[in-house]
Amino acid sequence: MDKNSQLNRTLGLRLVIVVVIGNIIGSGVYKKVAPMAAELQSPGWVLICWVLGGIITLFGALSNAEVAGLLADTGGEYAYYKKIYNRFFAFIFGWSLFTVIQTAAISSLAYVFAQSLNSILPLPQLLGSLADFSIGGVFFPFADLSVKLTAILLIVVLTWVNMRGIKSGAGLSTAILLLVFAGIGVIVFFGLGNSQAEIGRNFELATTSPTPVTFSAVFAAMLSAFWAYQGWAAIGYVGGEIKDAHRNIPRGITIGVFTVVVIYLLVNMTYLSLLPVSVLEQVHEAGNQIAAVEAIRSFWGYGGAVFISVLILVTTLGCTNATILASCRTYYAMAREGLFFPKAAELNQEQAPASSLRYQCIWACLLVLSGTFDQLTDMIIFAVFIFYGATTLGVFILRKKMPHAHRPYKVWGYPVVPAIMILFCAALFFNTILVRPREASIGMVLMLTGIPMYWWFNKKRRERAQVPTNEKVVS
Repeated sequence: MDKNSQLNRTLGLRLVIVVVIGNIIGSGVYKKVAPMAAELQSPGWVLICWVLGGIITLFGALSNAEVAGLLADTGGEYAYYKKIYNRFFAFIFGWSLFTVIQTAAISSLAYVFAQSLNSILPLPQLLGSLADFSIGGVFFPFADLSVKLTAILLIVVLTWVNMRGIKSGAGLSTAILLLVFAGIGVIVFFGLGNSQAEIGRNFELATTSPTPVTFSAVFAAMLSAFWAYQGWAAIGYVGGEIKDAHRNIPRGITIGVFTVVVIYLLVNMTYLSLLPVSVLEQVHEAGNQIAAVEAIRSFWGYGGAVFISVLILVTTLGCTNATILASCRTYYAMAREGLFFPKAAELNQEQAPASSLRYQCIWACLLVLSGTFDQLTDMIIFAVFIFYGATTLGVFILRKKMPHAHRPYKVWGYPVVPAIMILFCAALFFNTILVRPREASIGMVLMLTGIPMYWWFNKKRRERAQVPTNEKVVS
């Protein structure tokens, strides 16, 4: 095979950790405490859900790390599922990344970036007379059109940056992540140290609530927490560009996720100490407000609101960039096997999958026009936990299929930890259908479009290979 069709292994452990954290810390750390407070009406339960979300995320990350250490390759779970299950299931995963999981994540992050920019420099209203126009009463493409167009512009610009090569994209993520850490450190230090941070009052009887906290309410709140934790598995998509991937991917995932869990607990404790639950409920109901901005505004005024808005701009810029960087590698891997649009298998002079980046860019921009932030994120979490469960189940399957294979990392707490993760994924799947039926339905429909697309791509692959039509394709 021509050397120009091969990805270069240029990422060491430090950049692996940067990509892991950069794919996680985005909009959720600033925005999701408000819907969680509205759902639970208790600061204590909000923090409990952040802790539970962190524990479950760690369980999933540890399980994923064993599979990644054993099967590391470009495409992440797409490459793993071919060996654990079959080609068809691997394709459905890759197609789900393209239609729902990663492209909607890019859209959501870019949308929050544009919202934050709008709060600093109000954008001119565009086509306001069409704001109420809807498609089926579900999609409102012209609502907040100036914000959406700004989000689209960001996606296009960052796609161009990543066409210049993975080192360029990862270098930008490193610089942004350092700024994000500094900004979050300032929030926690001055927020908890401020005289208005009445931790005692706001957390008195912290787990009490005006209404009973139900099982479904906890799961609904955890959908928000999981959006904030979402993204850690994306490092697997660039497995073919990581030095000593079988060791560095498990180590990078574990270090990165644990770091994020600690950061999230500190920063959300800060928000809850500054704002009572009643205020956070109002923030959620307003729809166009961000909890972090209101928390910092409460003691720093307008200057604090500008500071946190700029920090959100920087954070969502970094996370959008990291997500764009990692996600397109799966479509590249699929195209090389004839299971995606053929041009996605091509690399440019910088050894970047430029056509794959373009396809991703176009669909992500369309998703920006299709939905609201919370609608997109709930849809993502519903879809992604199906595959988190499948990867974790793979730990058991691979232990049976490949009992003597060298494993650079073995999941801590086996078999209890992966078993808990699988049960939780199943519970979240069914609970989301009950409490968020619209988001679950949209996500499922987009995922199931992969069935006819698998047939179509296989048909085209047979035609290119001149395989007789009556010959079956092995899956």
